[in-house]
Amino acid sequence: MEEEKEEKHQTFMEKYEKQIKRFGMLQRWDDSQKYLSDYPHLVCEETANYLVIMCIDLEVEEKHALMEQVAHQTIVMQFILELSKSLKVDPRGCFRQFFTKIKTTDQQYQDAFNDELESFKERVRGRAKIRIEKALKEYEEEERQKRLGPGGLDPVEVYESLPAEMQKCFDDKDIQMLQDAISRMDPTEAKHHMKRCIESGLWVPNARADEEGEKDKEEGDEPQYEEVKKEEQ
Repeated sequence: MEEEKEEKHQTFMEKYEKQIKRFGMLQRWDDSQKYLSDYPHLVCEETANYLVIMCIDLEVEEKHALMEQVAHQTIVMQFILELSKSLKVDPRGCFRQFFTKIKTTDQQYQDAFNDELESFKERVRGRAKIRIEKALKEYEEEERQKRLGPGGLDPVEVYESLPAEMQKCFDDKDIQMLQDAISRMDPTEAKHHMKRCIESGLWVPNARADEEGEKDKEEGDEPQYEEVKKEEQ
């Protein structure tokens, strides 16, 4: 049943997407009424649902004025659908009654429309904010994955887990200071931290020898730790 519903919805969208978008851009009551008279098949739940998604997309894209315009047309469609339910008739048979009602001096009906419109716009802004936050989290996770060192650790997380004394060595880019700090630490703890630094790619053994050429290696220098990457904090 759900699959049939989804297929029906998809077919409708493919067929009438341009017409729905056009309806979403109309501004005058008379224009909207004439458009629905020309295309009565648009008076349905599918159109209302599409307009809701369209509003959220526009808000995410920061096209706020356009979102408010389409939001107005979304509530037009929703009010027509509600009216059809209360009258127990096909929505295609009662949309003219909606326009008659909204264009007359029925202040209570107009107030209800405007209240629902403002409430809907707030909901759209909330949904758009959630979508943006989700996209940001996904982006941050992708960036984190790109940062991962040879051992699969994140250099930013490793840096933040280091003792303050070792962090200062990274901040000052001072290898001698690092070696001094390590020599004052418990050997097991020092080994643990240095292993994590290497696995995150934050520091790399023998980097200095690589940079200064094979000559140093031939002379039997001790392995060095050289900073290769320090993430912005």
